[in-house]
Amino acid sequence: MLEVTESAITNLKEYLAKNNIDSAIRVVMQSGCSGVGLGLGLDAKRDSDQVFEEGGLTFLVDGEMFATTGAIKVDFVKSTSGCGCSGGGGFAVSSENKLGGGGCGGGSCSTGSCGC
Repeated sequence: MLEVTESAITNLKEYLAKNNIDSAIRVVMQSGCSGVGLGLGLDAKRDSDQVFEEGGLTFLVDGEMFATTGAIKVDFVKSTSGCGCSGGGGFAVSSENKLGGGGCGGGSCSTGSCGC
């Protein structure tokens, strides 16, 4: 139900080591201008969590979240746009099920607003 790519594991390990962080990584559901999406955060285990060990890292997902999201994939993608928002890449957390859209739209590199 949780897939974490090798690229994501490598980049997460680098980030945690560089910042001297020893924490579990939580998959979170967040909402914003562009709708509901998934992200990552640092957190401690809760009783309702499902715990996944991937590549020596601990991932936490609220046990009820999978009913909404279906399978979840954590990846690290390199930026190919000239936008410059992501500084060369970032983590992409996607779900099997569509989570819903937002409403403000309009942000793109061509308008000068990358939406980050």
